[in-house]
Amino acid sequence: MSPAKKSQRQERREKIKKQETQRRVITIAFLVLGAAMLVFAFIYPQFQSVGEIIVPEAYDLPDADGMALGDPNAPTTIDIFEDFQCSACKFFTESIEPLIIENLVATGKSRLVFHNYPFLDGDGAFNGGESDQAANASMCANEQGRFWDMQAVIFANWSGEGQGNLNSQKLKAMAETIGLDTATFNTCFDDKKYQDAVQADFDFGQELGVTGTPSVFVNGQKVGQPGKIPTFQEISTAVDAIVNSAE
Repeated sequence: MSPAKKSQRQERREKIKKQETQRRVITIAFLVLGAAMLVFAFIYPQFQSVGEIIVPEAYDLPDADGMALGDPNAPTTIDIFEDFQCSACKFFTESIEPLIIENLVATGKSRLVFHNYPFLDGDGAFNGGESDQAANASMCANEQGRFWDMQAVIFANWSGEGQGNLNSQKLKAMAETIGLDTATFNTCFDDKKYQDAVQADFDFGQELGVTGTPSVFVNGQKVGQPGKIPTFQEISTAVDAIVNSAE
């Protein structure tokens, strides 16, 4: 074989080797970039400023007991199912729930029980989305006897579905702002301690026939029109019908 042919073969080998090296470098660069983006996506939210936390003014809660209000022996039980990402739930909690508490619970007609129904995250399984995170936070606050304060502060700081306002950092900041024991709360929250309890509420709602939030039941009977927020008048009428029939 002539030196010229040998040189040409060598050149081809070196060219192929160089191309393979370039491909490896590019592949490694893409892998490193992808890994960096994943790390950034996970860590960055932890360093974002949570901003100002709005704390609504507290009002009297009759016979508060965990996630329930009112006399356990009241003639009616009002079961309310909500998702903390739900705009209609924010409206219901801030506009209709106080009327229920003042006119039905405080008067001894009803006992009100809150249930987490975090359906906006997807398939109903606890998957760590914002609805689940908020439900988890509410249960950890309930462990310290502060469920209703946490419910109020979550909705007061609501800024839209899927907007990131219910990420773990923000929820922990809310817990700190309302004066919870943060070490206990954070451990409870990070461990998803009440995941099974949240799922149990969700399953109970499905058994009753919940299809959206807020959903309200009076002694197990659904109140309101499909696709609409239950009104205070509808709830009050359902309660009074039961109370009056028992007299």
